Amino acid sequence: MGISVQPARLRTVRDKGPLERFFLTLREDLLQGLPGYKGPDLHSRGERPEGEAFFFLHELEAIIREWVACVYHHRPHTSLVDPGVPGLRMSPAAMFEHGLNRAGYIEVPRDPDLAFEFLRVERRRIQHYGIDLDARRYNGAALDPYRGLLSAERDGKWPVAVNPDDINAVYFRDPADRRWHALAWEHAPGRDMPVSEEALQFARRLAAVRDRFPDDKAAVRDLFERWNLGLGTSLVERRMALRLAREQAAMDLPEAEESVATLPSVRRLMELPDAEPHLAAEVVEETGDDDVADDAELVELEDDSDFYTDALEDA
Repeated sequence: MGISVQPARLRTVRDKGPLERFFLTLREDLLQGLPGYKGPDLHSRGERPEGEAFFFLHELEAIIREWVACVYHHRPHTSLVDPGVPGLRMSPAAMFEHGLNRAGYIEVPRDPDLAFEFLRVERRRIQHYGIDLDARRYNGAALDPYRGLLSAERDGKWPVAVNPDDINAVYFRDPADRRWHALAWEHAPGRDMPVSEEALQFARRLAAVRDRFPDDKAAVRDLFERWNLGLGTSLVERRMALRLAREQAAMDLPEAEESVATLPSVRRLMELPDAEPHLAAEVVEETGDDDVADDAELVELEDDSDFYTDALEDA
């Protein structure tokens, strides 16, 4: 999609000033009013914040989304202006309506399977037992009509979408109905957490030291046991373990059982005079994320022209 990833330079606030300004607004307008808030330092918290209520990540995400939709988007910003009306400050919601009136509504395709289009594509032949991919076998009922057949492409291979962060399954799009189907790895059953390509290669190298003919299932099991025992002390192993843990947390994220508006802390915040949804019609002090971070201290670096040379080595 033409996205360029450029890490912010160390100790250089101006590289990500707008984002840091939004974090400041979020902290001062919302987070510090929630129970259990500890603040950025000891002087910015209550006496016993550990004894107050706390929120799970999915609850906190819902609270922030509620605040952005009901408060932040209805607050005037100095950067949202109309050149034809000098002095008029508009909120993000008002600017959105203004843009619709000028340019009209743009219909964006809503494809629930759009995420599969961003995965890496590998081309493989469909055998009677399934698909071979990096010495791993995948199979599924969706391959039954195409076993032993060649595709219409010149190489005769079929495209398969691969998620390198979770190789328990690959994804095959049936050309007949254009629907995606998951093909399970033969060693995937019995595990409830993702396995990355990087972790599998590392597990194979460890197993090759002990066994002449290592088995993938046993190698991955030994790797997880190694991490559980705390034997993985290298930086590479810790990074792989963290990535797998994040993937597992993303899959097992629980659904909220109640609406965000019913949470006591949200009701208390929404009842405050300066947190009503009709703030767009009032003149309030500017606290948007387009302000200059006055409290931020700009620190000049000596020569950072080659900063991006190795910035993404471990990404």
